Amino acid sequence: MVPTLGGGLARLDLMRDGAAAPILRPWPGGSTDDPNDLALYPMVPWTNRISGGGFAFGGRFHPLPQNLAGEPCPIHGDGWQSSWSVASASAARICLARTSASVGPYRYDASLDYSMAADGLTVRLSATNRGEIALPFGLGLHPWLPRTPGARLRAIARSVWLQDKRHLPTSLAALANLPNWDFASLRPLPEGWINNSFMQWDGHAEIRWEDRGVMLNITASPPLTAYILYSPDRTAPFFCFEPVSHGVDAHNLPPGPEAHGLVILPPGAMLAAECRFFAQSIGA
Repeated sequence: MVPTLGGGLARLDLMRDGAAAPILRPWPGGSTDDPNDLALYPMVPWTNRISGGGFAFGGRFHPLPQNLAGEPCPIHGDGWQSSWSVASASAARICLARTSASVGPYRYDASLDYSMAADGLTVRLSATNRGEIALPFGLGLHPWLPRTPGARLRAIARSVWLQDKRHLPTSLAALANLPNWDFASLRPLPEGWINNSFMQWDGHAEIRWEDRGVMLNITASPPLTAYILYSPDRTAPFFCFEPVSHGVDAHNLPPGPEAHGLVILPPGAMLAAECRFFAQSIGA
C-alpha cells in the first residue's frame, strides 16, 4: 500500500508453498514516483480521457487542466496523482481518505477501502460531491496485470467503443460483429494495440495464466458496468483490465453524460463502487 502515491496498491500476490506468485504487476518500490508503476490505483472523479479541455454541463463550460505529460486530454481525474491520508488501519484492512478542491469544477471527498480476507481483496471507492452545483461523477480502478503468452481473458460485454488516434471514441460497435474482441468465452489477448471501452459488462471477469498455473476472478458491483482493456501489444510485460463506471469521454458524448454511465451528483450526494479480486492456483 502506498497512500502517498495515489492511494495505490504496491502488489497483490498469491502465496503458494511459501512463494509469492504476483497477481498484479508489483510496484518496483521507491525508485519511482509514477503512479503508472503501481499495481493498482483508483480513478476519481472520472476515468480515462475528457476531450476538448473540459465539458459543458448545467448551462456552462467547465475547463479541466492537462494532468499528464504528453497527454493532451485530462485523464483519470486527480485521485491517482494525489496523496491520501490513512483514516484507519488494521492487519487486514486500511481505509484511506482525501478531499479535493482543485480539479476544475469538482469539489469532493473520497474514501478508499482495501480489505483483505483469506479468499481475496475487496476494494471500495466512493466520492461525495462537496461543491455547490450538481456534476457528472465517475469511478474506476486501474489494475496492472502481468502479461505472459499463456494469459487468457473472459469478460462478457455487449459492445465496444472504437476510437481515433487520440484514443477518443468514434462509434459503438456490437461485439457480435468483432469476434476477435469478444471475450464471452476464455480467449487470448489481442496481438496488437488495444485501449478500448467495453460496455454493458456483466461485472464478472476471469483471467487465467495457463503458463503460470494461476487465475484471477474479478467481480464488480454497479456502477462499474464497463471495462477498459489496455495493452500495447503481445510483447508488453503487462496489460490492464480496468473496471469503470462509464465510457471514455462520456462527459462530451451525445445525448449526455448519463447515457454513457456517468452519475449526476447533486451537492452532498455520494457515488460508491466495490470490486473484488480472488486468486487461486489452477492445474496440477
